Amino acid sequence: MLYVIPAIFLRIISNSYLNVFQKILTNKGQSSSAINLFTYLGLSLICVFLFKSFDFSSEILFVTLLMGLLGALGNYFIIKALSYGELSSLAPINSYKPVVALIFGALFLGELPSFLSFLGIILIITGSYFIVSKKGIMNKRALFYRLLALIFSGLEAIFIKKIILLTDIPTSFCLWAFSGFLFALLFAIFSIKKIKPPSVKYQTLLILSVFLMQYSTNFVFSKINVAYALALFQLSVILSVFLGANVFKEKNIKRKAIASIIMIIGAVIIILCN
Repeated sequence: MLYVIPAIFLRIISNSYLNVFQKILTNKGQSSSAINLFTYLGLSLICVFLFKSFDFSSEILFVTLLMGLLGALGNYFIIKALSYGELSSLAPINSYKPVVALIFGALFLGELPSFLSFLGIILIITGSYFIVSKKGIMNKRALFYRLLALIFSGLEAIFIKKIILLTDIPTSFCLWAFSGFLFALLFAIFSIKKIKPPSVKYQTLLILSVFLMQYSTNFVFSKINVAYALALFQLSVILSVFLGANVFKEKNIKRKAIASIIMIIGAVIIILCN
């Protein structure tokens, strides 16, 4: 299992940098729907060289469409959040993903959280306090969009794992890219903002980062439990906080770093005790 470790670190690094490129593109005036569309388009073109025939079924079609819809929505709202808020403020919010899992588990599966789960939730809420700057809470619109992205991406992970089990890593990645492009195209068609030509440099860097992030994610999902993988992926939060400080000159980094560490501990406790 040692070969999983490099894939986890690749995922952590690529995930943090793709958020940087997304924010740079929004700062250049590109709309969220356009960035989403061009990203999935580039990934779909890469898949032309990866895709191979497989045994298609109605189950695969259904799961693929759900995965594509949730993935496109999650990616869209992450970009939307970054267009309004700071990278270093929004990154720690990802640690709420285990809380989302607990809520859905309690509502639909009757899985009541344990004492340690509540402890993890308290740590995450405590970490949230440190994200609050001296001038007040982060942009409310950015927080709202980031929470939506959190819900959609958390649910998406379930269907990504299912597709991997039904196919293989390259095929699951290509189905993810193709279905994501389909829904990203629909979002772009109905978007009220005009789509402009992308910044070739940063859009290309974003596509490559997303490719590395998602392919390494699929590889890790194929080897270990999704819950444990999500816990390890939370380490990208700390890198994102420091990238926000170095690339975008964001402030209150010490507070956000403390928040990240506390929330990561809470996330790990929730996942490991379930």
